[in-house]
Amino acid sequence: MITATAPRSSIDPDDVARFSAIAAEWWDTKGKFAPLHRFNPVRLTFIRDQVLWHFGRDGETRPPFAGLRLLDIGCGGGLLCEPMARLGFSVTGVDASPRNIGVASAHAAQSALEIDYRAGTVEELLAAGEAPFDVILNMEVIEHVADPGAFLRDCARLLKPGGLMILATLNRTLHALALAKVGAEYVLRWLPAGTHDWRKFLKPEEIRGFVDGEDLIVEGPFGVAFDPLSGRWSLGRDSRTNYMMTLARPQAPPD
Repeated sequence: MITATAPRSSIDPDDVARFSAIAAEWWDTKGKFAPLHRFNPVRLTFIRDQVLWHFGRDGETRPPFAGLRLLDIGCGGGLLCEPMARLGFSVTGVDASPRNIGVASAHAAQSALEIDYRAGTVEELLAAGEAPFDVILNMEVIEHVADPGAFLRDCARLLKPGGLMILATLNRTLHALALAKVGAEYVLRWLPAGTHDWRKFLKPEEIRGFVDGEDLIVEGPFGVAFDPLSGRWSLGRDSRTNYMMTLARPQAPPD
């Protein structure tokens, strides 16, 4: 548990309360988080491929990411933390909801996985002097915070020189409004009504603008699209609804 108090917080209390209310369903593949379970394979593939390339790791090595520290921001019930731990990362998961952390910790214990779960915020990690991480996952979180620009810059401060942050979010387009908000929440009932606020969706150029002037190399967007016929998600060029980006901090020059 983080005890240091940060001077400000990026969290949106309404969003924290909304996800806390359904925390017990994180690992129910047919429950309220079923869409996230269906989305997870494409996220995991992207993360694995990007980290292998960035760090020059051999994907045939088992585990391929031993020796790397990873932070999952807004980790929820641990749907990404657990596969990351199995890939060899030393994993820290942080979430503003203590109920989410309780669910994640209990499930990790059942799975015999050692994951450092903490109830808190990015700002609290910084205030406590947390050591920087090799990899940061910032997945479907930034559209739920109160100040996305400050939040993203604070996340970047936790990234080591030579480190990589992977971000996923929703685009503020009419296409996303129709599919991710109206379609997913009110027509198909994939998500509880009110899960997303379309006005808080972010365009890729806004993500770039938030870190303009920071020592970061930003790549993307990498589009993620859903095929209703197959029921599968896939990476591609279509970033009108969901997309991912990478933010890399250059390696520090030798002394």
